Amino acid sequence: MTTPGRSAEQPFLEIKDLGVAFPTEDGLVRAVEGVSLSIERGRTLAIVGESGSGKSVTAQAIMGLIDRKIATVTGEIWLDGQELIGLPADDLRALRGGKVAMIFQDPMSSLHPFYRVGDQITEAIKAHRSIGAKAARAIALEMLRRVGIPAAERRIDDYPHQLSGGMRQRVMIAMALINAPELLIADEPTTALDVTVQAQILELITSLQGEFGITVIMITHDLGIVADVADDVAVMYGGRIVEVAPTGVLYAQPEMPYTLGLLSSIPRVDRELSARLEPIPGNPPSPIHLPLGCVFQPRCTYSDRVAGGACLSVRPDLLATAAGHLVRCHLPAEERRQISQGVLNVLAGGS
Repeated sequence: MTTPGRSAEQPFLEIKDLGVAFPTEDGLVRAVEGVSLSIERGRTLAIVGESGSGKSVTAQAIMGLIDRKIATVTGEIWLDGQELIGLPADDLRALRGGKVAMIFQDPMSSLHPFYRVGDQITEAIKAHRSIGAKAARAIALEMLRRVGIPAAERRIDDYPHQLSGGMRQRVMIAMALINAPELLIADEPTTALDVTVQAQILELITSLQGEFGITVIMITHDLGIVADVADDVAVMYGGRIVEVAPTGVLYAQPEMPYTLGLLSSIPRVDRELSARLEPIPGNPPSPIHLPLGCVFQPRCTYSDRVAGGACLSVRPDLLATAAGHLVRCHLPAEERRQISQGVLNVLAGGS
């Protein structure tokens, strides 16, 4: 059922002008400011950015995990016609693990070390369904098989420390999917895993998404892992969205200098071995003391091309540069595209 005043054609998930701020002794931390995003049912959106960019806080706001006693959350989050920010705590708890689920970054921190993994999965089942212990265990065992846990009949009684990092992450995926959520948020699901296991986990999430028809938000600091799994990409920096585009467009024609910097720092198999990666100079801004103008200006090598020093004093808006492609940058669109093409040519040539 759609909330009155909301069109049935609205996206499955729509975030409007989201802001999250935490008061500290040093000042107000503006972790997220003015974030607006949408995702259609069944699609995958990747949110990419360095540590501290606001991507995980955005995910926590969607899940209703921000403590409203110590933080201020503003804006709107609409999920399938239901507004979440104003939802009572009990209703949010009912949504979590049911309609919305999350795979957290570190399974060793998320799984209880003193309980068997099977007991933790069955607890998640019984929290949302009226079901007996034997039936819940059977469902948990089947889900462990579906996520590729070998010898699931034995592993269901293991403790988290008895499993490898990849297997613990598979257990977390099983726990997230056990109640057939409609929205799955994967927060850095491949962190600390080796490259082979990373690929397996991403392939597993993509396969299960197709099987269950889930909408997925993939949060990562690595643009290199999203090319084959995401339909759209949102790049975050300093608590703001700085570029949004379909994945193919973002890789073929990135226009925000920060996005170009992320792409330049990705190892590529088509580069010469002697070619050096190009890290983004400097460090991300403090969320307490953000620059007055463009938040990326202190690290941007192109800000001197903008007339009147606007990058220093005027915060750029997130504007459409093409259908479905939004960019937050003062540089004229044509100049951004010329810069982008030049950088991509260098990356392709390895020179």
